[in-house]
Amino acid sequence: MIMRIGIVILPDQRWAESRHRWRQVEEWGFDHAWTYDHLGWRDLVDGPWFDSMATLTAAATVTSRIRLGTLVASPNFRHPAAFVRQITTVDDVSAGRLVLGLGAGGIGFDSAVLGGETLPPRQRVERFAEFTELLDLILREDGTTWRGDWFAAVDARNNPGCVQQPRVPFVVAANGPRSMRLVARFGQGWVTTGTGDDNDLAGWWDSVAALSARMDRTLDEAGRDPATLDRYLSLDAAPVFSLSSAQFFADQVGRAADLGFTDVVAHWPRASSWYAGDEAVLADVATRLLPQLRG
Repeated sequence: MIMRIGIVILPDQRWAESRHRWRQVEEWGFDHAWTYDHLGWRDLVDGPWFDSMATLTAAATVTSRIRLGTLVASPNFRHPAAFVRQITTVDDVSAGRLVLGLGAGGIGFDSAVLGGETLPPRQRVERFAEFTELLDLILREDGTTWRGDWFAAVDARNNPGCVQQPRVPFVVAANGPRSMRLVARFGQGWVTTGTGDDNDLAGWWDSVAALSARMDRTLDEAGRDPATLDRYLSLDAAPVFSLSSAQFFADQVGRAADLGFTDVVAHWPRASSWYAGDEAVLADVATRLLPQLRG
């Protein structure tokens, strides 16, 4: 199995500082590059933070091969009818390299900044189901009129549509049964963060294995061929940063492959706080280990 490997570049630097990272990830030979889709994220909300879709548009102009994506966009502050215009724009500028990561959205700054109520998990999933269905519909059909409990659209347009037909691929984040059913229905890919205790790496891997088995059952119940679904694992949701050393990274990629994952995603190391690490480890992985890990 060929494992595809991607890097998340947080949108927390000015473009003059971050553009070299997007170029470098492509030059190193990674398969995909991602950024977060938030209005502000955790304790980094007090620092610099930039828009995901504008960042991906800029990234598309300094790269030519690598796939670019959101990890993940959510209905916390997005409406499908407006979001479609941004999606088709990035897909066009990138010549069909956009991958759309989608998730239900959590609590925190994104869910509070617009002044709305904080939804419990069940309602967030219900809203996400509507969001995904309507987004899929507008991207496929020009002139969509639709009304649900959470969203409505009147003659919503997608013209000229996506470069990738019938639409850009969805990579749907899911750990629970209902979200997994959305994966089976709408996803070209599935991404999981696993679950478990913050200090228990073995337990985290056990949760990833259990979620992978649940995804297998969900696909079987939906009558879908498992080979038609790419499987992404966010390695840095684990208690240990994946790029703490090159050997540790290689070990984690191997474990993901053993569980049937086709893709893994790590984060560009930051100087401190979230995903703190040494950029030299990333460079070592890219130049020495990446050819071996991918094949």
